[in-house]
Amino acid sequence: MKKSSLALTIALLPLFAFAADISGTWTASFDTQIGVQSYTFVFKVDGAALTGTAKSANGEYPIEEGKVDGNAVSFVENMMYQGMPLKMTYTGNVVSDNEIQFTRDVAGIAKEELVAKRSQ
Repeated sequence: MKKSSLALTIALLPLFAFAADISGTWTASFDTQIGVQSYTFVFKVDGAALTGTAKSANGEYPIEEGKVDGNAVSFVENMMYQGMPLKMTYTGNVVSDNEIQFTRDVAGIAKEELVAKRSQ
């Protein structure tokens, strides 16, 4: 009995270790300390690796350090703001096929909540 339970657990393990497929275009608009920000994210998932771009009125920047682990998503946007480098760290969870809830850490200075919605 123990062997069959172990075999079943091992057989089902890949079902729980999947990475959510968030590849595609996502948009978000949210309040920040400098006003409403509107973003377009283009995500590309390859296994657990997340790449792509983050585009806003401040420019378009590559997604760095991107990871997808089950429904957990994280990445970094290293942007320039008023001529200064600014690191934005995003952590979030896929809540449906069309919605990701993120917390954005702005260089350790501020945290903002946002919801990205699939547009394609």
